[in-house]
Amino acid sequence: MIPWLDTDTPFPDVSQALTTDAPGLLAAGADLSPQRLLMAYRHGIFPWFSEGQPILWWSTDPRMVLHTAQFRISDSLKKTLRRVERSRQEDGRWQIRFDSAFEQVMRNCAAPRRDGPGTWISEEIIAGYSGLHRMGHAHSAEVWLDGELVGGAYGVCLGRMFYGESMFARVTDASKIALAYLVRFLHAHGVAMIDCQQETGHLASLGAAPIARSQFLAHLRNSIDLPQITEWAPIAPLGPDGVKLATDSTTAR
Repeated sequence: MIPWLDTDTPFPDVSQALTTDAPGLLAAGADLSPQRLLMAYRHGIFPWFSEGQPILWWSTDPRMVLHTAQFRISDSLKKTLRRVERSRQEDGRWQIRFDSAFEQVMRNCAAPRRDGPGTWISEEIIAGYSGLHRMGHAHSAEVWLDGELVGGAYGVCLGRMFYGESMFARVTDASKIALAYLVRFLHAHGVAMIDCQQETGHLASLGAAPIARSQFLAHLRNSIDLPQITEWAPIAPLGPDGVKLATDSTTAR
């Protein structure tokens, strides 16, 4: 049994999340207003549910995270990033933008995939996160080719904690390109960890790994009340010699 939340009911402590049947499931109900979403993220809780289900709230243990200093760029992706960065500087066919088409990124993430149906991202989800975007708490990284949005990622940022939500690609590696620029930017601004929520092989291939929920929450408490990042602009993930820069020690405040 899990508690049912009304719109004014606070979340239960995450220690009450289920450990069997649906591990990590904490509560159901409430709404997806920006205020409720902010409350959830501040406590390490996220919404995830399928069409026809009530709103379900989760706090998984272990928690899948990506340390920005451990992001893996394969040799093939490195070649692609060099080509993209060269185009950004020379002919402009490839462009990387942040926050220029947030809702469009969400709708692309929600669209049907080649290998299956669309995601759980509903109109209610889009409205809630678009509200967070207008408040300065949700952001998108976008890949444009010849003026068309071909890939992107979006998530929520509180203080110096980033919560990754979803990615999409319309051309090969476009979601990885968006993530590479986003990770580089976050690392340069003192964001050490990206919450990936759930464990997948794809995320593991990029350097993500599970950690105990207690460790995740300890990092969260030390990060969310730090100053917000105010200027969002892409930073090249590779140096001029093609070396990955995501592990450098430069931190912009």
